[in-house]
Amino acid sequence: MKKWNNYCSDLTNESFDAIIVGSGIGGLTTAALLALNGKRVLVLEKHFKIGGWTHTFRRDNYEWDVGIHYIGDVHKPWSLVRRLFDLVSDGQLKWSPMDANYDRIIFPDQAYNLTAPREQFLEDMISYFPMEENALKTYMTLIDKAVKNSKPYFTNKAMPDLMGRITYPFMTRKFFQLADRTTYDVLSELTDNEEMIGVLTGQWGDHGLPPKRSSFAMHALVVRHYLDGGNYPTGSSRSIAETISTLIEKQGGKLAVNAAVDEIIINKGTAVGVRLASGDELNAETIISSTGVMNTYEKLISSKQLPSSIPASLQSVQKTESYICLHIGLNRSAKDLGLKNTNLWIYPGYDHDQNVENFRHDPDADFPVVYISFPSAKDEAWEQEHAGYATMEAITMSKWDWYRKWQEKPWKKRGEEYENEKEKLSTRIMDVVHRHAPGIKEAVDYMELSTPLTIRDLANYQQGEMYGVYHTPQRFRQRWLKPRTKIKNLFLTGQDVTTAGVTSALFSGLLTASAVLNKNLTNMMKS
Repeated sequence: MKKWNNYCSDLTNESFDAIIVGSGIGGLTTAALLALNGKRVLVLEKHFKIGGWTHTFRRDNYEWDVGIHYIGDVHKPWSLVRRLFDLVSDGQLKWSPMDANYDRIIFPDQAYNLTAPREQFLEDMISYFPMEENALKTYMTLIDKAVKNSKPYFTNKAMPDLMGRITYPFMTRKFFQLADRTTYDVLSELTDNEEMIGVLTGQWGDHGLPPKRSSFAMHALVVRHYLDGGNYPTGSSRSIAETISTLIEKQGGKLAVNAAVDEIIINKGTAVGVRLASGDELNAETIISSTGVMNTYEKLISSKQLPSSIPASLQSVQKTESYICLHIGLNRSAKDLGLKNTNLWIYPGYDHDQNVENFRHDPDADFPVVYISFPSAKDEAWEQEHAGYATMEAITMSKWDWYRKWQEKPWKKRGEEYENEKEKLSTRIMDVVHRHAPGIKEAVDYMELSTPLTIRDLANYQQGEMYGVYHTPQRFRQRWLKPRTKIKNLFLTGQDVTTAGVTSALFSGLLTASAVLNKNLTNMMKS
């Protein structure tokens, strides 16, 4: 496991072209691409590990990822996703392919397999819903159309302001034909089979909104991403940050942990540096925030320096809900236990929106979803460091408000009532886990539950948000969600610039670096 350098005040004596605040995949990709183009970069991370949602944590013989569960397209060497990962990791990042059946959507009466490749996916859906063959074929066409039309929409975000404004109507018109509509609106025009709609939208947890609230564009981007299969980073998700940071250092850049930035320094409308919690100030020509739009504008910039349009812009988007995750350690290997690497999505009924509403109003209601992942079964290198052990994760939705009364108490010292609540939730979640992974009961050796407070403290999201801001149709109409800001030399990167997911945040780094350098960096990925 790579050792990270703690922040040292000696860095104030060094010169950097760009300072990146936050080391999520968007920040790391931006830094790597700038470094590859001759810029000296400094990445500052508040946490004690680099990587954001790509880092892992260990307890004894166990290791869990905190946000990366599967990634599509990287098994194809020619895909843009794979080529960009190869570029920023110097070709050192390797991938473990999942089984063809990457997701299983489970309802009380039946389970439905999502299986690669796309031809098999379609064939299976038709076998489940034989009367809906035409609707399903049309659905696949719409998925492809939405993804194809998203490319010029996202490309426009990186363009210089004047050129971007001129070309915006032409580059976005086709995209908005589907992005302006909810997932449910689009699907309900194809079929009145509510069970089929429930199955097709069974991955809604990958972006955080059920079908009556999510943009169809977001749904399409997720579905299409996995149609040809899922993969997991070999050596666990931390290998993403480790390989990219190695390239940054190789190119003369630096990364520092325990480096909390308190403020982005603005002088006469221009970003000129950052002020750390320690009081140190670091200057650079370019400042890039990878902390999310809410953190950037609400916490890192003085209200006196904030452009007048920003408060209204922030009101046009909404923070996503939070979640809880039960990390489970097993004292036998995944092979011995017969664990597969298929992700399980477990639902109490086919109406996802109703499931969510029931739970939001009554936390004792059925969980609206329980997502079970098997990281040790996905990673081909797992046995090299963890022979004879296995891990699982079980995730469900939560609300910040349910934990607000403990928010001022420090991590791991929140008192008996908080611990009792965690114990109750862990028991409820394990009841679901045992029903769908019945062979693990005697092997359960360790459990640890993270709550929205854990996420706030370790991922630095103000209310433990899972996916930044919601992916509603309105979100995609926000032109200000792009790399360039109204503050000169201040740029944004990360999932709020594009969409949720590691590959989307990866491409946000490409867009941001292209905007900083005023050049199209996709040419760097040509084989």
